[in-house]
Amino acid sequence: MPIDVPRYLQRLQLDAPPAPTLDGLRRLQQRHNAVLPFETLTCLLRDAVPIDLDSVQHKLLHAQRGGYCFELNGAFLALLRALGFDAQPLSARVLLSAGDGELTARTHLLVRVQLDGEDWLVDTGFGSLTPTVPLRLLHSAPQDTPHERYRVQQLDGGDFVLAADGGEGWRPLYRFDLQPPAPIDNEVGNWYVCTHPQSGFPGQLRASLTGPAWRRTIGSGRYTEYRPGQAAIRRPLRDVQDVREVLQQQFGIRLPDDARLDPAIDDWLQRSRTA
Repeated sequence: MPIDVPRYLQRLQLDAPPAPTLDGLRRLQQRHNAVLPFETLTCLLRDAVPIDLDSVQHKLLHAQRGGYCFELNGAFLALLRALGFDAQPLSARVLLSAGDGELTARTHLLVRVQLDGEDWLVDTGFGSLTPTVPLRLLHSAPQDTPHERYRVQQLDGGDFVLAADGGEGWRPLYRFDLQPPAPIDNEVGNWYVCTHPQSGFPGQLRASLTGPAWRRTIGSGRYTEYRPGQAAIRRPLRDVQDVREVLQQQFGIRLPDDARLDPAIDDWLQRSRTA
């Protein structure tokens, strides 16, 4: 089934499809980040995450849920192509929690867009450090966004590293090249993320949503709200009901009707408090 463009635009609260221009791309990315949350409720329940387009668009467009990179960027890629953008998938090795010199697997999906002969990096699925506007790919100088600063550095071997600076110094996020992954590569990477015992996702709850002047996150048993130029507001999540209300009210998530959900949230809270 092709991507449901009218339903997608309705979900993004857009009255008409933006033109396939840089301004149109920027508007689509900003709306995506502000409306479709990064969230790992499926992983919290320790279920496998299907990433075929039918499953993803049902979850994002009909069930009023979010997802993670293979879902968010996978759907966004399909939307961009349907709207006439020259867009290709890329895969990355996440460096955010890796040790020096550690070779991580390709477990992140992102998007490359070509406009008027220039390459742009587009990402709607990297959680609390997701870029909120397109970034020039072949441009090594720092790039300002409404939130963090980013830079894309090309290594001697030809790979690229995306880093972010939120005011506390540069942090490498992920490493990638310009070879589009085959669909089976995404399937393997996704399967590792959502099921492997050494992955940081099974049994964990993370969420992020980013508007023009704010970024909201859930992680490590806390709710945090960031506003540019201001100190972050953090508070511990008290109990299951508190988590449910924050997910619904601050992230716009329609919680799944699953008897396992509340026990899974409670278990995550208990583990977060003893970590």
